[in-house]
Amino acid sequence: MTAPLTPPPPPHEQSAHSAWPPPPGGSGHLVGTPDQVAHGTEDQDGPGMKTEVREAAVITVVVALCGVLLGVLWCWLAPRVPVVGEVVDDTWVVYLKDSEGEQSVGVDGTFTLLAAAFGVVSAFVVFLLRRRGGVPLVVALGLGGLLGSLLAWRVGVWLGPAQDVVAHAREVGKGVTFSAPLRLSAKGALLTWSLVGLLVHLGLTALFGPRDPEPLGHGPYGEARP
Repeated sequence: MTAPLTPPPPPHEQSAHSAWPPPPGGSGHLVGTPDQVAHGTEDQDGPGMKTEVREAAVITVVVALCGVLLGVLWCWLAPRVPVVGEVVDDTWVVYLKDSEGEQSVGVDGTFTLLAAAFGVVSAFVVFLLRRRGGVPLVVALGLGGLLGSLLAWRVGVWLGPAQDVVAHAREVGKGVTFSAPLRLSAKGALLTWSLVGLLVHLGLTALFGPRDPEPLGHGPYGEARP
């Protein structure tokens, strides 16, 4: 017998029907224009950085403006510190009526408790509006809480009793009890809003935030496992 004269096809020629099948799991290249690919990635990973920065700026302003309400509540709920004016050697002197009273501590404590409550509420609202979170959002929550505390401090002092205690003592008369101006002795209370807000937001994100999809595992021979 004679060998066939027609040589076999070279090994590198493959027909369309004998092409390699696509890898499992759909890990092929993305098909589409760059804009479509970018939009698809943005839809999966959330808004872009510019959108997050804009949202963070709005959140910072809104949270900071809430400090006006905190200042009003602090001025309304904080205990009053009673003082008395007297004349000593033709000079007006103002002193505490109750030197052992705890009203000054109560003023700081009221501000701290109110700031903590505002931190919890602001963290809940921000989490409900923007569950995915992000670094700009966290920075906005902390910065807004600090600015809101500073604004609340100044608003409460402005709305509270007069700052010039000597002039007030002259106005009400000798030996008459009146309220001292609001003072925040513990300046660390200005950080309460930011710290509580960040901690609560971190806890909410850890418990109820969206989870990233876990990558598929691989078996000992490279096959994908569900």
